[in-house]
Amino acid sequence: MDARRLADAFEFAFNAHDGVTRKQSFMPYITHPMEAAFIVSSVPGISDEAVIAAILHDVVEDTEYTADDIEKHFGKKIRDLVASESEDKMVHLPKEESWKLRKEAFLNHLKESSYEAKVICLADKLSNLKQTVVDLTLRGPDIWNKFNMKDVSLQKWYYESVLDSLKELDSLPAYKELEECVKFVFKDHINK
Repeated sequence: MDARRLADAFEFAFNAHDGVTRKQSFMPYITHPMEAAFIVSSVPGISDEAVIAAILHDVVEDTEYTADDIEKHFGKKIRDLVASESEDKMVHLPKEESWKLRKEAFLNHLKESSYEAKVICLADKLSNLKQTVVDLTLRGPDIWNKFNMKDVSLQKWYYESVLDSLKELDSLPAYKELEECVKFVFKDHINK
C-alpha cells in the first residue's frame, strides 16, 4: 500500500466532507468512507486503487467535486471506481420521488460492475447498515425518519437487492456481516 497516496486520498476526502456529519449525528462524515476503506482493505488481493476509491466513494455524489477532479488527482482507474459507486441524484425531482428510480438505476449498474466496484459497494452498504443497527438499537424505529425513504419495506427491498447483486462476494466475511445486518435491521419486516 502506497502510504503517501492513501494519505492524499484521506486529506482530499476530509476536505471535501469537512463540516459534514452523518445523518442526525455529531459523528464526522469522514468516519464512513474511512470505515468503507478499512473493509475494502481486508479483502485479499484487492488493489490500492480500490482502497483509495473507497475513501473517495462519496466525494462526487455528495460534494461539489466532479469525477474529473478525482481523475486529475488520482487517475482514471480510481475515477472509474468512484463513478461506479456514485448515484445520479436526479436533482430535477424531489428526493422522495427519485429514491426508487435512483436505487433501481444503481442496482442495474451494479450487476455489470467490476469485482472491485462491487467490493466498494459492499463496504459502503455494510458501513451504512452497521450505523443503522446502532441507531435502531439505541433509538428504535423512529430512526427511519432521518432517511429520504421512510418506507421500511422499500429500504428492505433495496438492501436485499444489493445482497443479491453482490452474491459473487458471498465468501467474504464482509458479505456475511452485511447479510446479518440486513436480517437484524429488517427482522420486523420479514415477508412484508
